[in-house]
Amino acid sequence: MNFLIVGLGNIGSEYADTRHNIGFMVADELVRQAGASFSLLKLAYYSEFKQRGHNVTVIKPTTYMNLSGKAVNYYMQQCKVPIQHVLVVVDDLAIPFGSLRMKPKGSSAGHNGLKSIEQLCGGQVYPRLRFGIGDNYPKGRQVDYVLGPFDKEEQAELPALIDHAVKMIQSFVNIGIELTMTNLNTK
Repeated sequence: MNFLIVGLGNIGSEYADTRHNIGFMVADELVRQAGASFSLLKLAYYSEFKQRGHNVTVIKPTTYMNLSGKAVNYYMQQCKVPIQHVLVVVDDLAIPFGSLRMKPKGSSAGHNGLKSIEQLCGGQVYPRLRFGIGDNYPKGRQVDYVLGPFDKEEQAELPALIDHAVKMIQSFVNIGIELTMTNLNTK
């Protein structure tokens, strides 16, 4: 079986360690733990490895967040991955920092990367791993918050959270979304 793991983020050093780039950070750690590496290919940084007999492709779109669907659609076709085997790792303002929740489908909730995937990949029915970044920002400052770095307390917790997200992705590939949600979603 073929799987496509998509870490959402923005390319460029100015975005490197921002909340909006947590998808890239999780993808980097997944690939590192698999002993693989990324290459710059069409529309994305691309990596692939085998996990328990499954072909796992990992991409970090280079299209910027608002056009992520373009890269996802391209690699779904190229790698022959059905939509239910695509997992999008995304930052989520609606859940508290430290919460990790996998879902089989859902709305974009205003997230431009998810909106693009919905438009170009056939709707809202695709798995996603929502990485909670919280909503601790003053009214009207959402963009600054999302494109800003994690604070010191959050940075201290990030390695363990990213590692848990990697375990969730590995579980998704090995045993499927339902058992992964039951066993590994956090509050």
